[in-house]
Amino acid sequence: MTSQPNAGDRAFAGSIPAIYEQHLVPLIFQPYADDLAARLAAIAPARVLELAAGTGVVTRALADRLQDGAAIVATDLNAAMIEHARTIPTRRTVEWRTADATDLPFPDASFDAVTCQFGVMFFPDRARGFAEARRVLRPGGAFVFNVWDRIENNEFTDAVEQGVARVFPDDPPRFLSRTPHGYHDRGAIERDLAAGGFGPPETFDTVPIVARAASARVPALGFCQGCPLRGEIESRDAARLAEATTAAEQAVAARFGNGPIEGRIQAHVIAVRR
Repeated sequence: MTSQPNAGDRAFAGSIPAIYEQHLVPLIFQPYADDLAARLAAIAPARVLELAAGTGVVTRALADRLQDGAAIVATDLNAAMIEHARTIPTRRTVEWRTADATDLPFPDASFDAVTCQFGVMFFPDRARGFAEARRVLRPGGAFVFNVWDRIENNEFTDAVEQGVARVFPDDPPRFLSRTPHGYHDRGAIERDLAAGGFGPPETFDTVPIVARAASARVPALGFCQGCPLRGEIESRDAARLAEATTAAEQAVAARFGNGPIEGRIQAHVIAVRR
């Protein structure tokens, strides 16, 4: 069984985009962005659509890696994330659009490739999102995306969630395990892809990486204040955000030590063709 996101799980606004970019992007997102960009570059698409682009980490990697002349259209449901992404230079022109991945504003068969980094878990209707990705792909086009593996295989995230739970033992925030890490089952993913019109994946790779941070404060601040976990904490008691962040820092430090730390992260990378 996989979990379904809550409406609040898709809220990336206020100071979240800047904290997300500063702390979470280098910690966990950049390595997988480089991986996706390399996979897309091997396909050599002329026109690429990115879904759930966030602050543009994959967009920038694509701009660096794709062949000259390849066009990139980067979209996200959250205008605040797109606006932050626009402020970071890219090596080529990018068309930035606010768009819902389950209702894309693009014609049929208008892209050679569609990609999405750690975004499909947030789709309220994943089969519909996959169907939209398929609709805008040209025949033979590739949809390449990734999802986080279970939270136990992502050690910093797991430690943060356990630390925050100690602050709210009667109602622990479970955003991290529910949504980012709640869609890791291969069978469920393949069923949703089939419901969206795709055949079996060409590849379904599990990719482990070692994440590094200067201190336990980095993952604690990134997760507690740079993603929708912040909203879950503040919905319980906004005055305890700093306390929850400190509790997360202490939980990370207890597991990994003080000073520079490293921990295992793991994701699945899936490629299907129209």
